[in-house]
Amino acid sequence: MNTARNVGIVLLLAALVAFLPGGGTAAAVIGGVLSTLILVSFVMIAARYYREHRIDLVSLGDRWRALLYSSIGALVLVMAARVSMWQTSAGTLAWVAVVTAAAYSLYLVWRHSREY
Repeated sequence: MNTARNVGIVLLLAALVAFLPGGGTAAAVIGGVLSTLILVSFVMIAARYYREHRIDLVSLGDRWRALLYSSIGALVLVMAARVSMWQTSAGTLAWVAVVTAAAYSLYLVWRHSREY
């Protein structure tokens, strides 16, 4: 019964978007609001994690902390440019190389943090 109700709700919303004037614009606005809420929640989780583990981050040392922050920054940049980078083969290879290098750098920082 619950599944049928949920399917009915989804079909009703799809019909509203498809047949009402401006339904596509409203759907785009709702999608933008939801994307913003998801981004805000990620930022809040990252801020809380930073506050809880500030001493651990400072104890890494300048070199390892710089590697950590630059890897996170590189991942954020390539994720923001993902759509345009995936349009060409060279861009896709560059995206894979940056993601791989950043992931390996994060692994090295994690391994260094566990050596103490």
